[in-house]
Amino acid sequence: MENQRPLILVSNDDGITAKGISELIKFLRPLGEIVVMAPDTPRSGTACSLTVKEPIHYQLLRKEVGLTVYKCSGTPTDCVKLAFHTVLERKPDLVIGGINHGDNSAVNVHYSGTMGVVMEGCLKGVPSVAFSLCSHEADADFEPAGEYIRDIVRKLLEKGLPPLTCLNVNIPNTKELKGVRICQQSQGQWVNEWEHFAHREDTQYYWLTGEFQQTDTENEKSDRWALANDYIAITPTTADMTAYELMDELQTWF
Repeated sequence: MENQRPLILVSNDDGITAKGISELIKFLRPLGEIVVMAPDTPRSGTACSLTVKEPIHYQLLRKEVGLTVYKCSGTPTDCVKLAFHTVLERKPDLVIGGINHGDNSAVNVHYSGTMGVVMEGCLKGVPSVAFSLCSHEADADFEPAGEYIRDIVRKLLEKGLPPLTCLNVNIPNTKELKGVRICQQSQGQWVNEWEHFAHREDTQYYWLTGEFQQTDTENEKSDRWALANDYIAITPTTADMTAYELMDELQTWF
């Protein structure tokens, strides 16, 4: 159909009631037809996990011109898969995850349910982007990022992305954003990850906690450097996990 508005599928991992997804919907409304299918409760840290041992269900919450909102009992990846199978009338032009409460820079990309949304999107051949704000506050201020988010989405709708790639966009928690930088994923790992808090009979109880230990702190191309210096970090990310640079070396082993 000529002059058909872009179709944008939105999900998250903080759940359908999170402020971040409400703000994202507000920012996106002028740009296309929005369909939301998001988890009914928070699913942070679920990465690309799937629900395989029980059925999942979804429910229509809201329908108006240009916007349809569903909640789903599954993971973020479930939400995307189910939306494609059930409620989308055509292949979307864009899949968007977020806006996440908390950053998904560095190795967090591997654990993030927000990134699970966009990984599933790009596996389905759709340009996909995740947005995260470096604040875990329930009432975080997303407004300073609004125009940047709209600009990034406009560019993606116009230019698209190569197959099996997506964008991981992290936004510093500041009202004075300096602009956008194209970044590498920071190097490092989580340390001191477990906190012991109880011992009952023969059972030990732990909370997952920890702190990120960055190993390339002086790398001005890294996403965490950009965030520390009040820039929005855009990291192009690929779903193809092949280590191409190692293939020739491995050929000599076998």
